[in-house]
Amino acid sequence: MASSAEVVNEEETTESPAALKREERLRKFRELHFKRNEARKLNHQEVVEEDKRLKLPSNWEAKKARLEYELIVDQKKKECAERGEDYNRVKLLEISAEDAERWERKKKKKNPDPGFSGYAEAQLRQYQRLTKQIKPDMDNYEKQREECGEDFHPTSNSLIHGTHVPSKESVDRMVDDVEKQIEKRSKYSRRRAYNDDADIDYINERNAKFNKKAERFYGKYTAEIKQNLERGTAV
Repeated sequence: MASSAEVVNEEETTESPAALKREERLRKFRELHFKRNEARKLNHQEVVEEDKRLKLPSNWEAKKARLEYELIVDQKKKECAERGEDYNRVKLLEISAEDAERWERKKKKKNPDPGFSGYAEAQLRQYQRLTKQIKPDMDNYEKQREECGEDFHPTSNSLIHGTHVPSKESVDRMVDDVEKQIEKRSKYSRRRAYNDDADIDYINERNAKFNKKAERFYGKYTAEIKQNLERGTAV
């Protein structure tokens, strides 16, 4: 007859695989539960961050980068001031030749001439071009100030209108500028004048342009057919 110790050992050996499987399933379940909570927390954080980004202005990223750059520049200026150095000179020393060339190309393309778009825009470009060419002559300024005295800053009682005589250099500079304008204006293409005696073979402006293109490319091949049609002798 088997003893009680042997019976207990047999029960433990038969129950241990089932207990191990149950423990393994519980462990996996706890891991999945932990991962789910972790994913839920991360999703909530992303939703909060996205909501903050949507509430910010549309140009917030550019403005933030600009503010960070300004802080860096201010810090570098303070460091240069403490060392007794010129910040602009130090900044130029840090710029490579490739960056300098790229900035120069970008500067040239920054204000291209868009052509004629209106008289107001053309007048504004002309004004900006002329003001950029102005080079103040401080000696002449002081000389005129001494000659005019109190009338240098005229009031309603001042009578200096028409008394100013420009210098020869100023007149030559104006003449050169006018000649450059005439030369530049001569290169512009003008609108073709309308010919009242020309044959009307179109029904609108678009059709007239099409007929001109067709005549330019195929006119020499269809000249005889066109003449026969006009004479009424076409076969």
